[in-house]
Amino acid sequence: MPVPSPGPVPSGVAPDGYDRLRRRVLWRMPSGLYLLGSAAGGRRNLMTHTWAMQVAIQPKLLAVSVRNDALTCELVRQGGAFSLCLLKREDRALVRGFTKPAVEGPEPGMLGGVAVRTGATGAPIISAAVAWLECEVRQETMLGDHTLFVGEVVDCGAPDEDAPLLRTEDTRLNYGG
Repeated sequence: MPVPSPGPVPSGVAPDGYDRLRRRVLWRMPSGLYLLGSAAGGRRNLMTHTWAMQVAIQPKLLAVSVRNDALTCELVRQGGAFSLCLLKREDRALVRGFTKPAVEGPEPGMLGGVAVRTGATGAPIISAAVAWLECEVRQETMLGDHTLFVGEVVDCGAPDEDAPLLRTEDTRLNYGG
């Protein structure tokens, strides 16, 4: 894989120091920590995810940015849908199990060792989710080493609306920058 360009650097500034500063500032931006579900061709996955946001009100559109070489990118593209599961703040250890592609089982109805169900779009939804959204992809845009998928919300649920939500800053995980 080629070494990525550090991007634009202001004149008179050391590129290495500036790149470190830029990463630190970007890491400080508040972000939720979710599980992004995908399925296609008999395969399914849940992936730890941070880059998600609502991008339109009418219709209800949600954008997620997924690394191009991730299994999830392939499955969202092929399946044309994704789920986004919101988790309790206390479930921070759970997301660590989904930083690599999830393995089926060990019991039926489980993915990555946790209970899931199949949503209306075919994407997996973790049973422990305090809320979830299912989206059908309406647009896809390549952006550097990531693909931005814009999906229309076609189903959702919120079994525990009062639970404090997990955020990236609740963990030692960081992504981006």
